[in-house]
Amino acid sequence: MGSVAPISKAIKTPHLEVEGSCSLTGRIKISGAKNSALVLMAASLLTKDKVRLNNIPSLTDIDVMGEILIRMGIEINRDDNSLFINPKGLRDALLPNELVHSLRASFFCIGPLLARLGKAKIPLPGGCQIGLRPIDEHIKGLRALGAIVEIDENIISATIPSNKKRLQAANIVLDFPSVGATETILMAATLADGTTTIENAAREPEVQDLIEMLVMMGAQIKGSGSSKLTIKGVEKLNGCIHSAIPDRIEAGTFLIAAAITRSQLVVGPVIPAHLEVVLNKLQECGCLIEEIEKNLLRIIPTQIKAVNIKTKPFPGFPTDLQAPFMALMSTANGTSEITETIFENRMQHVYELIKMGASINLNERTAQIQGVEELTGKSLMGGDLRSTAAIVLASLAAKGLSTIEGLNHLDRGYESFETKLNSIGATISRIESHTSQNIVSACELGTHNKVVIKQNAA
Repeated sequence: MGSVAPISKAIKTPHLEVEGSCSLTGRIKISGAKNSALVLMAASLLTKDKVRLNNIPSLTDIDVMGEILIRMGIEINRDDNSLFINPKGLRDALLPNELVHSLRASFFCIGPLLARLGKAKIPLPGGCQIGLRPIDEHIKGLRALGAIVEIDENIISATIPSNKKRLQAANIVLDFPSVGATETILMAATLADGTTTIENAAREPEVQDLIEMLVMMGAQIKGSGSSKLTIKGVEKLNGCIHSAIPDRIEAGTFLIAAAITRSQLVVGPVIPAHLEVVLNKLQECGCLIEEIEKNLLRIIPTQIKAVNIKTKPFPGFPTDLQAPFMALMSTANGTSEITETIFENRMQHVYELIKMGASINLNERTAQIQGVEELTGKSLMGGDLRSTAAIVLASLAAKGLSTIEGLNHLDRGYESFETKLNSIGATISRIESHTSQNIVSACELGTHNKVVIKQNAA
């Protein structure tokens, strides 16, 4: 039999056209945190009762997570920025590879599934290709809780031993303060028998947001915001109404947009404590930042000078803002140094910025940036979510017109990105076009297979 050619189909591949040298003004509204919303959706599996999640952004990642829950028998309705989740019909189901591979956060479901049903089977997760992001810590934690975890042909199977009705409490020490591992173990431990401790736990605001929701559901958790969590397992959790925190990464991105265009902006809602190190760096490089109302910030850039950053787990500088901040440093006075310590493949924006005229010397995970007087608009390609946002920001400040592809990445994490920027003075057009290509990649799935959750729930 002869070989079979890959199936190719025509798909829409939109791109942005960004007019540079723009000046921004006004107020921009921050959406709910994507990284909170996804794990909050997974946490709803821990109860049989109805859950309402408010302040949930409209993103392709949220749509994919919604479809994953639907495939497990969950009923989901959407009304504006609220999700109404009825998890009563939860059933054990092997999730489709294409959905799980497009969204790394789908792996969050393994803890709740295991705790509530006693078994779970999930394909290895995917997401943007910014590094290895191993799930070793997740698996180690679940095994410590007594689960039998096996990996066979990229399928992870986890079960509670037949002689046990529940997971068993354990003392767990993480090798690295992984957000995903902390959240996975945390959710599983809420229904375990006994008291679990997680040491070297992640302290990110999104972890704290999850803890707040779980406590509202009846979980007994101490230590939120610290590196040691104590979870006393309960027999069942209840439904709740919970609002996701504002997206600190989106807020940081728009604050950097103001700085790179040397524009005054009002940004909110934002919880300043979630962005303390970022606000400090923006002030250090020449921006005046003031809280004009509760959770409402005004940024006033002056002369932007070079500053150094090194990404670290919270409360350090967030890896998700490394790329946008590098775009800013490309226009600063002086030489800065930016080191990425979290993900080994998170410098995909460097070469696009160099195409625009930036002076960057990259040595493994450290970039030295000599600020230039002017960037120039080019034809650009985003390689992941945050790198795409970074080159949009650079294009706003550059001379001339830029065209930017890779919007499948952008739409995963920013709600109405160009619409929000246009509302404060940017001139950005989304151009739809058609092309023919082979198999859709993992990150692209979220855009080209958009899920429609029922609207206007009662």
